[in-house]
Amino acid sequence: YERDRETMLAPPELKLVHPLGKSPILQDDQAILVETGAIVEYLVAKAGGRLGCPSALPAAQAYRAFLHYTDGSLMPWLLVMLVIGRLRLLGRPARPTVQAMLDQHLDYLERELTNRDWFAGDQFTAADIMMSFPLETARHRAGLDERRPNLIGWLTRIHARPAYRAALARGGLYAYA
Repeated sequence: YERDRETMLAPPELKLVHPLGKSPILQDDQAILVETGAIVEYLVAKAGGRLGCPSALPAAQAYRAFLHYTDGSLMPWLLVMLVIGRLRLLGRPARPTVQAMLDQHLDYLERELTNRDWFAGDQFTAADIMMSFPLETARHRAGLDERRPNLIGWLTRIHARPAYRAALARGGLYAYA
């Protein structure tokens, strides 16, 4: 479902699939789900736990934290940055404050990847899938650059994954709002 380019709202036909008319949405023969975290958890369960929660306690705690961190902590600030950008001149006074908050998050994430390649430990998991869109967005519009080499290295590893390349080949490049 393509968003209206002017309003950025989902089209009315999406409300025929789900009353909120929102995306992302997953519709298959067993379920209709909204909310990225719920969709990812459903897909992990449907795949028999593949890319799911590690069994070792520290990695399991990191997995659960980062699986929910994106929507609960990072994406709200990225959404605010999107709105500020759309406000153009009117939004400019708020930009430094919001960027400072985003920088706190990016610095935190940079430190988290100091001694490991992936957010939940040594293996790629659904937590990394959840982190991918916000960090792609941060790279695009919120100050994520080479000053944070661990995050840039993580993005490079994500981009090198065959599944990532296949998804882009099938769905096209990200169309940031």
